[in-house]
Amino acid sequence: MAEIHQTHLAVGDDAPDFSCPDQEGNMVSLSDFRGEKLVLFFYPRDNTPGCTAEACSLRDHYGELKEAGYALLGVSADSQRKHQNFIKKFDLPFPLLADIDKEVINAYGVWGPKKFMGKSFEGILRTTFIIDGDGKILRILKKVKTKDHASQILSEDDG
Repeated sequence: MAEIHQTHLAVGDDAPDFSCPDQEGNMVSLSDFRGEKLVLFFYPRDNTPGCTAEACSLRDHYGELKEAGYALLGVSADSQRKHQNFIKKFDLPFPLLADIDKEVINAYGVWGPKKFMGKSFEGILRTTFIIDGDGKILRILKKVKTKDHASQILSEDDG
C-alpha cells in the first residue's frame, strides 16, 4: 500500500495537545503523559491484518517498552465499541483513542491519500510519534513495520 506522508510536524516540535475519549469513554490528554515518554501510534482500523500485527507486536513487547520508560497510546477513527472489542479479542494492555471526528488525526497531519490494489482513497497514514516528557517530538516513524513495530521503537531509542 503506497502512502504519501503529509505530516507538517518535525522532530523537536511541540506535540499538538489533544483531549479525546479512550475505549471506555475516559478523556485522555497529552498532558496526562508529562514526565514520561509516549509512543503515540496512529493506525487505520481495528481488526485488519496490518493493524492487528502492529498492536500485537506492541502487546508482546509491552513489558520491554514500559521498562524503557514508554507509555503507549493508539489512535484511530474507530468507535469506542470497536476499540473495546479489539482490546478484548487481542488482550491489548494499552488504551486506544476513539478519534471519530479526526481532531487528533488532523492535528498530527496523518490523514491523507493512500493507494491499495490500484484504488486511491483518503485514510489514516500509519505513523508513530515518540514524544518526550516535556511534550516535544523526539522521533517520527513513517515507515512502520507492523510485525516488528516494538523493536523498531526500542532499537532506535534516542533517549
